Amino acid sequence: MTVSSLNKRTASRGFTLVELLVVIAIIGVLVSLLLPAVQASREAARRCSCINNVMQLNLALQNYEFAHESFPAGSINPTGPIRNIPEGQDVGWIVQALPYLEQNAMWRSFDQTAGAFAAVNQPVSSRPLEILICPSYPGNRTNPGSTVAYSTYSGCYNDAEQPIDVKNTGILFLNSAIRFGDIYDGSSNTLLLSESIPDEESELGWVSGTRATLRNTSVFERPLPVSNIANQSFPADGEMPVDGEDAQTGEGAVNELFVGGFGSFHSGDIINAGMADGSVRAIAPSIDLAALQQLGNRADGTIPREF
Repeated sequence: MTVSSLNKRTASRGFTLVELLVVIAIIGVLVSLLLPAVQASREAARRCSCINNVMQLNLALQNYEFAHESFPAGSINPTGPIRNIPEGQDVGWIVQALPYLEQNAMWRSFDQTAGAFAAVNQPVSSRPLEILICPSYPGNRTNPGSTVAYSTYSGCYNDAEQPIDVKNTGILFLNSAIRFGDIYDGSSNTLLLSESIPDEESELGWVSGTRATLRNTSVFERPLPVSNIANQSFPADGEMPVDGEDAQTGEGAVNELFVGGFGSFHSGDIINAGMADGSVRAIAPSIDLAALQQLGNRADGTIPREF
């Protein structure tokens, strides 16, 4: 065998440039087909983890009710209504439920008398808790100074957009002490807690009983693009604010009494809702508004609507 024939046989074993390009193109098409399925699978896993968070929070509140014969107050403060400002006592329901979330050390370290915004409580208020953050939430866990930790879960205080006060229609509101016997519409028909979208511009943290941990069933809040989370808020009607409008009121001044509704970053904006009977249900933005409002009223006396 000559040297020339050996070279020809060796050369025939390789790939041509065209063949390589074809293989690369095929791989690219397969990856593009597979990527949506991978993303959907990841979102399904994040949603399952979120459901587990809601179940654990719901179970903590159920255990609190069993031990104290009433659900915790949505917010503890001598006077009302509650304003979205770092003033007053404003101790939220999550703080009261800490012993039932296996956070006894944080519970013992927190001075409820001093209030949610006291410097003595900052070691607790600045501590992020994984159970309080939905895995699908793409924002920050704390404020820029790491002095306030966020929650993406809120209790239901009312069925309409009204200030957080002592006469709200939900289960967790100002100085509330609601028992199962007070839920006349049935615990399976009454919303206890669900997902909410933090307003990183004015968030007061998970220890506070403000709009940071309390919401109403008047409207679904829709998430803004990730790049705008830290710079925007949400108006009372659930729509995006237009340029030049205040994000909460659509006017010049911020409404400190505005609370807002529930929302999430899940696919389709679906929220995982914890009912007062301990179950977890998915609620889509397409729900009838009247049915959504019914879920936030523990005793409206009307026949529950399907959702």
